[in-house]
Amino acid sequence: MQIALQLLLLAVGFVMLIKGADWFVDGASKIADKFGIPQLVIGLTIVAMGTSAPEAAVSINSALRENVESAGIAIGNVMGSNILNVFLILGLTAVIKAIAVKKSTICYEIPFTVFITVVLALLGLSDNMVSRLDGAILWVLMIVYLLYLLRMAKKGQDVMEDVPELTEKDTPLRLILSIIIGGGLIVWGADVTVDAATELANIFEMDERLIGLTIIAFGTSLPELVTSVTAAIKGKTDIAVGNIVGSNIFNILFVVGTAALITPVVYSADFLVDSIVAVVALVLLLVCVLPKKKLGRLGGLVMLAGYAAYFVYLIQ
Repeated sequence: MQIALQLLLLAVGFVMLIKGADWFVDGASKIADKFGIPQLVIGLTIVAMGTSAPEAAVSINSALRENVESAGIAIGNVMGSNILNVFLILGLTAVIKAIAVKKSTICYEIPFTVFITVVLALLGLSDNMVSRLDGAILWVLMIVYLLYLLRMAKKGQDVMEDVPELTEKDTPLRLILSIIIGGGLIVWGADVTVDAATELANIFEMDERLIGLTIIAFGTSLPELVTSVTAAIKGKTDIAVGNIVGSNIFNILFVVGTAALITPVVYSADFLVDSIVAVVALVLLLVCVLPKKKLGRLGGLVMLAGYAAYFVYLIQ
């Protein structure tokens, strides 16, 4: 009975996180539009960061807690999401329909993701902590990435997230309520999610790192999974890899960077293996897409096999 209750609370927490992020981003981006902020800037900041809001809320909530049980969820959530994004989501999407990959993604974004994954591992393993200084370093890299996106967008590259359009129904009061309710759901949803995940870890005597790498990572990656699979079914997979790689970059730089600036984040030595797996996943992705600039069905199956092998390692 206790297990069923915690699983239900976990599911409720995920729904609150995802819907809260949707409402918050919708309200914030439309308010910004009303104030005359260019859609390009809105897309590259509010909307793009909003996709990482569930991961950010869970990681910050976990980091703020003093109990050891929830400490591993903060980094585990991010590392697990990044591995799942590449292996499972891109793999599943490519099996449904081959995914074209842009030259900029191959030459710059995937190598940059490898670089920041290694940087995070080095920062964390140096003292088993991602400190406020480390968080500042990650945010400097975040600003560099945003400047890169801005430059690419000005060149006409499709790097901007879809910005919600204003309608007659979007009164200032309605938009402010959307921001407040959305933000409240994100905070509350993170609390419910971390509580339920911590309880499940205690019930099953599981390592909190494992919970973060699997259950929490899957739940917070649901928006990316649904978006990518839906795009594949509709035959619109041309931006799938760019979106997933961008999400991974935001997860490391925005999520971990912000969490660390608020409070130092515990980084277990066990995360070295997960960091290596995250790098291997990206290198494998490069190997699969380099010959034809696309991730085909065979490459998708390789990705899925990679996640299956990693999952077997985790549950042993």
